Amino acid sequence: MKFEKWQGLGNNYLIVRRDDWELPLTPTRAELICDRNFGVGGDGILEVDFETGTPRMTVWNPDGSHAENCGNGIRMVTRHLILHGDIDGGGTVLTGGGPVTVTELADQRVQVGMGQAVFPDGEGRETLATTGGDVEFAFVTTGNPHAIIEHADPESVVQTLGPEIEVAPRFPNRTNVEFIRADGPSELTMRVWERGVGETMACGTGACASAVAAVRLSGLVSPVTVHLAGGDLEIAVADDLDVTMTGPAELIYAGELSPALREQLETR
Repeated sequence: MKFEKWQGLGNNYLIVRRDDWELPLTPTRAELICDRNFGVGGDGILEVDFETGTPRMTVWNPDGSHAENCGNGIRMVTRHLILHGDIDGGGTVLTGGGPVTVTELADQRVQVGMGQAVFPDGEGRETLATTGGDVEFAFVTTGNPHAIIEHADPESVVQTLGPEIEVAPRFPNRTNVEFIRADGPSELTMRVWERGVGETMACGTGACASAVAAVRLSGLVSPVTVHLAGGDLEIAVADDLDVTMTGPAELIYAGELSPALREQLETR
């Protein structure tokens, strides 16, 4: 059972091809594989299949749940598909949040047409009560749901407010949480608490949602450079909220599950 491990700005995922796996992925199997102590370890699993002819990416979180899309993951899957000759320099990849267009650039970078972002409840901010006091957030979907909160020191609150807001009753399906600070007219610092994962070094869909909120509600100018713990992404936001993301993806290693780990998976 073969896999590849990739990273994009420190956000690391396993890529598996459904046809190569004799055991289908399930929530409990994904949880064990992603365990950094007893499994391979990763921020999730990106499962690739070709059942419709067009490559599809299914995102498994470390807790066994699904995410609709993964901005860093789609760049990794793009380079994986090109490496294996499945697409030639770019094309379309299906996700749970809809199809995206991808193009490989130089220096291990990928440009992704993420589609249109949406303010599901209208362009504006809401107030949410937390144990740390009331916070204002903008709710934006970019395939995944995101609560965007402006804060002078994003790093200081991501691990305290992030897990609380993720499961707040306001978000019955849970939410990703981004804390952002404007550092210039086209520049943001962002820290992220990902739904079903925890704090990660980067989140592509979160960077897109944060840039959209900053452009529409705080007057930043597109394209926006988003500084994450693992590095930078460039996010272009069009007037109709069509979003383009550009950033890196790198293969770390390829491997195969050991007989011992496979035996454990068979019992789950």
